[in-house]
Amino acid sequence: MTTNFKAACIQTNAGADIGANIAAASDLVRRARDAGADLIALPETVNIMDADRKSLRAKVSKEQGNPELAAFQELARETGAWILIGSLAIDHPESGKLANRSFLLDGGGNIQARYDKIHMFDVNLGGSESHRESSAYQAGSRAVVAETPWGGLGMTICYDLRFAHLYRDLAKAGADILATPAAFTRISGEAHWHVLQRARAIETGCFVIAPTQCGDHPGGRQTFGHSLIVDPWGRVLADGAEETGFIVADMDMALVAEARHKIPALTHDRDYTLSQN
Repeated sequence: MTTNFKAACIQTNAGADIGANIAAASDLVRRARDAGADLIALPETVNIMDADRKSLRAKVSKEQGNPELAAFQELARETGAWILIGSLAIDHPESGKLANRSFLLDGGGNIQARYDKIHMFDVNLGGSESHRESSAYQAGSRAVVAETPWGGLGMTICYDLRFAHLYRDLAKAGADILATPAAFTRISGEAHWHVLQRARAIETGCFVIAPTQCGDHPGGRQTFGHSLIVDPWGRVLADGAEETGFIVADMDMALVAEARHKIPALTHDRDYTLSQN
């Protein structure tokens, strides 16, 4: 296991054209690799953001033979970088819905891990903005820590970020890095994005890598941007602001042990009872 490497987060503005989305993301991956990144993370639903659910269903494919997955596997082989596909919208034939599925690819393009988003984004943000992810997507049920050359990687997606117990469990299961790829709405992002990312890092003593979508998308969807890389002490190492592009940061994995030595909260759990008076 190596203790120092460079991580990158890709920030995209995906729309309804899958081919254009993959081409734009791939160009940014190549640029990030040229900047020295060893692990390159892409946002949630990097293949498509389309508010028309009928159109979305018609465009996405099953995992087997999926052209977007194959494109990123070839890109990993081309660049030699590990690539975290934040998620792809994938046909989930067993449920009749879609899967919001993340893939971790090694430098040879092999799938090292996959994760289906557990927590569905069913919210009312006020005004005309509401979301019912569960109406189109099948929720996952399995938390995942994947092995990388730099330590354990806890795989999550977007709305998972609000469920702190998941990240504590991932850290206790061996995660040193937490991935939180997202398409965070502009409304909730302005209020909560930075503080939640920093909190997950601080609570677990993990690095957090958070690639996200930005800008305006079909159907009036607006995402916040500000892809982040956060160290285990909660310091923001890089912020992608509001435009497409990428960020890179040096990752010193010794900082994980240092943060956990200073505040060993992961070892301080106690049983308790809850009383309601």
